[in-house]
Amino acid sequence: MSSSHPASLLRVTIGLMLAQSLAQAAYSAAVTVNTLAAVQLSGQKALAGLAGMAVLGGSALAAYPAGRLMARLGRRYGLVFGAATASLGAGLAGFGIVRASFFAFLWGLFVIGMGRAALDQSRFAAAEVTPQERRARAMSLVIWGATTGAVSGPLLAAPAGNWALALGMNTYAGPLLLTAAGYAVVAVVLCVALAVDWQALVNRAAEPATRATPTPPGISRSQQRSFREALRQPAMLAAMVAMACGQAAMVLLMASVSVHMSDHGHDLGDISAVISIHVLGMFALSPLVGQLTDRLGRRAVIVAGAVVLMAGCVIAPLSLDTPWIALGQFFVGLGWSGCYVAGSALLADTLGAAERARLQGANDAIVNVASAAGSLGSGLLLAGAGFTVLAAVGFAVALLPLLGVSFTSSRRAPDALRTH
Repeated sequence: MSSSHPASLLRVTIGLMLAQSLAQAAYSAAVTVNTLAAVQLSGQKALAGLAGMAVLGGSALAAYPAGRLMARLGRRYGLVFGAATASLGAGLAGFGIVRASFFAFLWGLFVIGMGRAALDQSRFAAAEVTPQERRARAMSLVIWGATTGAVSGPLLAAPAGNWALALGMNTYAGPLLLTAAGYAVVAVVLCVALAVDWQALVNRAAEPATRATPTPPGISRSQQRSFREALRQPAMLAAMVAMACGQAAMVLLMASVSVHMSDHGHDLGDISAVISIHVLGMFALSPLVGQLTDRLGRRAVIVAGAVVLMAGCVIAPLSLDTPWIALGQFFVGLGWSGCYVAGSALLADTLGAAERARLQGANDAIVNVASAAGSLGSGLLLAGAGFTVLAAVGFAVALLPLLGVSFTSSRRAPDALRTH
C-alpha cells in the first residue's frame, strides 16, 4: 500500500472521480432503455414507471445497510461490493429482457439500485480522507465526475443495442449487459485506486480539523448515536433537510419536463437539449460550488442553492419557449448542486468517526425516499393539476432547506459555518 500522504490522497480522489464517471455512464446507458423495455415486457404503458421505481426502491432500502456495511468492512470493500452488486443486478435485468421475464427485469433493476446506494457514498469517502477546510471541494470533484458519464452513457445505448440485435437477442438487452460490464470495471477501479493506508489518511485529515474546529460539545469521535439522537444536533438536521428537500424539488421539476414539453409540441431534439442543460447545471459547476462551500461556509451555500432552485421553479413554467424552459431547468440543477454539495459537507463535518458511515447511510436512505416521492408526485401533479402547479409545489419544497438553516442557526453547535 502507498504510504505517501499527498500521493495517496490524489490517487483516492482521482480513483473516486473515475469510478463515478464510469458508474454514471453505465447507469445512463440502462436508463435510456429501461422504460421502453418495461413497456415491451409488460405490454402496458401504465407500468413504464415501475422501472424507475424499482431502482429507487432498491436504493432507498439499501442505503442504511450499505452504511453499516462500510462501517464494518471499510470504504474500499464497501464501495467495491456496491459496484459488484450493481453489475450483478444489470446482468439479471439483461437476462430478464432476453427471457422476456418482466419480474426478472424489475428484480435486476432493484438490485442495481441496491448497488448504487453504496456507490452514492463515494462522496463521503472523499470527505473522510480530506481536511475539513478542503472537504467540500473534494466531495464536489467526485460528484463532478458524473458529468462525462451522464453525457456519454446515453450515446452508448444504440451501439450496445445493435450489438445485441446482431447476436440474435432483444435490442434492449444490449445496454443492460453493457451496464453490467461497466459496473464490473468500476469495481476493479475502486479496488485498485483505494488500496492505500486508509486509516492513516483519515487520521491525517482529522488533524487540521481538530485544531481549527473542535468536535461539537457532547460528541466524541468514538460515540455512536442513533439516527434520532443525531437529528437533535441542529447541523445534522439542516444538512439532511437540505439534501432531501433539494433532491425532491429537483426530481419534481425534472421528471415531468419531457412529458410537459411533448404535450406542447416540442420534438425530441428540444427535449434532449433541455435535459442535457439540466444535467450540466447539476454536475458541471460542482467544483465551483464546492470551492464556494469551503470559502463561504456550508449554510451560506445551502441558502444560495435553495434560492437558485426556487428561481428555477419560478422560471420553468413561465414560457413554452425552449430556451426559457432550459434556463429554468438549469437553475433547478444548479440549485440542487448547492443543496447537495454543501449539505453533504455539513453532514460530514457533524459526525464522529465511529458513527459516520452508518449515519451517512441513514441520511442517503431519506434522500432516496425523497427522490422516489418526487418522481411519483411529479407524474401525479402533472396529470392532475398541470406543470404550473407542479412548479409551485417544487418551489414550496425548495423553500424548506432555507427555512431549515434559518431555524437551526440560532441553536447550532460549531459545524464549520466558515472554514479557512
